[in-house]
Amino acid sequence: MSTVARKLSALEKAMMELAYESRLTEIKLKQLAEGMEEFKAEMKAFKDEMKDFKDEMKAFKDEMKDFKDEMKAFKDEMKVFKDEMKDFKDEMKDFKDEMKDFKDEMNKKWGELARKMGTLIEDIFVPSIDLAIEKYFHVVVKDVMPRRKIRRDGRTFEVDILALAGDLAFVVEVKASPNRVEYVYDFVEKLAELPEFIPEIKGRRVVPIYAALDMAGNTVDLLTKNGIYAMMVRGDILEIVNFDMLRPVQ
Repeated sequence: MSTVARKLSALEKAMMELAYESRLTEIKLKQLAEGMEEFKAEMKAFKDEMKDFKDEMKAFKDEMKDFKDEMKAFKDEMKVFKDEMKDFKDEMKDFKDEMKDFKDEMNKKWGELARKMGTLIEDIFVPSIDLAIEKYFHVVVKDVMPRRKIRRDGRTFEVDILALAGDLAFVVEVKASPNRVEYVYDFVEKLAELPEFIPEIKGRRVVPIYAALDMAGNTVDLLTKNGIYAMMVRGDILEIVNFDMLRPVQ
């Protein structure tokens, strides 16, 4: 082969290699461009995700701020509540102390009332019992005996007030605390036994009267059921409040 032919053949080969390289470069550039597009798309998606994440983080921070504010408000409320509870405990302590003082005072007054029970009979009922009996039973009282007492066989019987009017004997039981049911039944038992011990009652018809400054309606009902007159103080007079509910003494 001639020198020129060899040169042409080498040139053709070089041109072919150049064309191949050029084509390969185009392909790689195209692939690179496509890769860049994908990368840009991924970066855009990443940026969008980062934006969403930032928005979420901002919302989370706002929520955390609100939560912290709520917790601070809650702590403040709890502090106020604790202060109020402390004040309440102090008030309860004061109330308990006042109640103790009140109970002590009431016990003292009850003691004084118990000591004054004797004067309750003499000062309130004895001076007016004859007038009340004459008003309701239309009889004249001849004798009024406060605290009629007798002892026999080691036993003591006492009538707070015994008022005699002809063949009638009015047995009056005076109570400072009349609404205790056992007091009513104790009086019923006493009435059954007294004729054996109080000589003035023998041969006379007993008229039982249960007396107090005031008494509850259920106590009056219990007395009525047992045939006992209920006497209370109304103003400056003595009244038998269940008189019309019992058969008058003939």
